[in-house]
Amino acid sequence: MPAKKDPDASVSVPCFYGAELRYKREQAGLTLEQLAEGSFRGIPFLSQIERGERGMPVDLARHVDQRLGTDGFFQRRCEDAAKARRVGIAPHFADVADLEKLARTIEDWAPTLVPGLLQTRAYAAAVASSAMPRASEAEVEEVVKARLERARLFARESPPKFWAILDESVIRRRVLPPAGMAELLDHIVEVARTTRSIVQIVPETSVHPFMTGLTRIMTFYDAPPLVYTEGLHSGQVVDFPALVMDYRESYDLLRAAALPPEASLAMIEAAAEESRNESQQQHRPELRAVAQEQLQQRNRR
Repeated sequence: MPAKKDPDASVSVPCFYGAELRYKREQAGLTLEQLAEGSFRGIPFLSQIERGERGMPVDLARHVDQRLGTDGFFQRRCEDAAKARRVGIAPHFADVADLEKLARTIEDWAPTLVPGLLQTRAYAAAVASSAMPRASEAEVEEVVKARLERARLFARESPPKFWAILDESVIRRRVLPPAGMAELLDHIVEVARTTRSIVQIVPETSVHPFMTGLTRIMTFYDAPPLVYTEGLHSGQVVDFPALVMDYRESYDLLRAAALPPEASLAMIEAAAEESRNESQQQHRPELRAVAQEQLQQRNRR
C-alpha cells in the first residue's frame, strides 16, 4: 500500500474532506484505531478516507461526527465528496474506479475497446464523444480528464499489478485517424514496458470462454477478490466466492488462448508502424501513389 503522507487538501474535494477528517481526529487526540473503535470499520479503511482515496459511508460519517463532536459536518458533506470523486465517471463504474486505487492486482479483458488505463487523450475523447453524441465539449472533457486521471495509479509507490488481454480487433479498429492510432498503440506498448504490466492479444480466429463482455478481476490486500462485468449502459460487481472462482478459471483459459506477452507487444508495434505509414502516405501524394500501385499489382496476380 502507499506510504502514509499528509493529504493535500487542494487536490480535490475528497482530499479536502480527508484532510479535514485527519485534522479533526488529531485535534481530538485520537489515533485511527481509537476513531475506528465501535464503527465496524478497519484502520486501513479510515486511512484511505484521510488520503482522499475512498468515500465515507453515511453510517461511518455519523460515527465520526459523534466521536469528534463535529455537529453532523461529516454526514452532511460525505455525499458532496462522493459526487466530486465521481465527476466524469459512469455511475455503474464509480465504485470500481474507487476500488482500483486499492487493488493489489487488476486483470482486464477488453473485447471491443482499449481499457481505460491504457487510453490516450485522443482515444478517450473519441470514445466518449461516440457514447455521448449530445454531450457538450465540457462534458466530454470531464470524462476524458477522469479517465486519464485514473492512470496516475501507475505512478504510485506500490501500484497494482496490471494484466490486460485485448481482442485483436481492438488494435485493428480505426477509432482514430492513422496518426492517432499509431500514438495509441505506441502508448500501450510504452505503458506495458515502463510499468512492467502484461498485455496480451487474443487472435481474432481464437475461440475462448470470454467471447463477449468486458470483464475485470481485482484482488486486494485486505479484502476478498471481486469481478466486474460491463454491458452497454450498465455494470455489475460479482463478489460471490464460487462465481469469482469461475471467472478466475475462465480468465486463466483466456490467458492460454492469447499470444505470449512479447509476441503480443510485437503485434501492437507492427500495427502502430502500419498506421504511421498510412499517415505518411496521406500527407505525401507520391507515397500514396506508390501504395496504390502496389495494391493494384497484388490484385492483378
